[in-house]
Amino acid sequence: MGVAPNRQESLRTSARKSNKVRLRDRDRRRGQPPDRHRGAGECLRTLAGHTNWVVSVAFHPRGILLSSASHDATVRLWDPESGTCLRTLEGHESWVSSVAFNSAGTLLASASDDRSVRLWDPGSGNSLATLEGHTDSVYDIAFHPQGNLLASASKDRTIRLWDPDGGVCLETLEGCTGSVLGVTFSQDGSLLASASADRKARLWDPHTHECLRSLEEHSGPVWSVAFNPDGSRLASGSDDKTVRIWDPTTGHCLRTLTGHSGWVYSLAFHPESDLLASASDDRSVRIWDPASGSCAYTLTGHTGWVLGVAFSPDGGLLASASEDETVRLWRSP
Repeated sequence: MGVAPNRQESLRTSARKSNKVRLRDRDRRRGQPPDRHRGAGECLRTLAGHTNWVVSVAFHPRGILLSSASHDATVRLWDPESGTCLRTLEGHESWVSSVAFNSAGTLLASASDDRSVRLWDPGSGNSLATLEGHTDSVYDIAFHPQGNLLASASKDRTIRLWDPDGGVCLETLEGCTGSVLGVTFSQDGSLLASASADRKARLWDPHTHECLRSLEEHSGPVWSVAFNPDGSRLASGSDDKTVRIWDPTTGHCLRTLTGHSGWVYSLAFHPESDLLASASDDRSVRIWDPASGSCAYTLTGHTGWVLGVAFSPDGGLLASASEDETVRLWRSP
């Protein structure tokens, strides 16, 4: 979490803020738009309703819905504009670990400790299919950008690739020597990344199913992976309290981001920039500039571990999921 500035720094900060206000007023008088970062990091609303930890959040591709997964064994659908809970989806027999929309917004997938993946109609809330095959808890899911493939990560140390239309398992990827904790596709769909308790992130070809390389510099389990918008960088978060930035082409670690005082559970890149959000059990969300390695913002307010983060499709909002049983919506940089 951020360290409070001393009195002298506070005075300097106040002076800078006053100057920025004067500059914005001047720009408005000249017909120029205000600073787009004004109010960045502000908590806009807190969504309450879950009765246990909230561990994952995902925005609908048009930004009209926000989904959340909880250890209360439910998935909730929210209106991000008003903060109203629109539906509660029930059917899983144990805690829900992850949620993801397909690129068309016509399917919502949820993963659970009950060893299954469920597919839902986000419009009606109806359960459409249950995908079974994993032999232990399913921790994470991700849709291919084209929507014709769904990846699931499991405690059984495998990744399964599914046809979401037919509900058929197309392939099982093996090679991880620990629980697979996270999966994500690059925006062009050419790469699949995985995070594992064996302290490695891995890159796979989702079409040939080959493991292309292992990324091995973390000193603890890797919980989350995320590609930047153009796929030129991969971020990984670990319980070694760091975020690492990788070149997926070479497998080289380009930078290590330090600042969290707890495990890093979740990562998300801003859709229109290379800013990166990270969620930690130190109860904070940090927003980083990976190019410089600097932390631009530290968002505090949750009273428990922060376990999931997601940006809205237009980049205007950041959602965070927490052990404190709430989802918070923040104004994004």
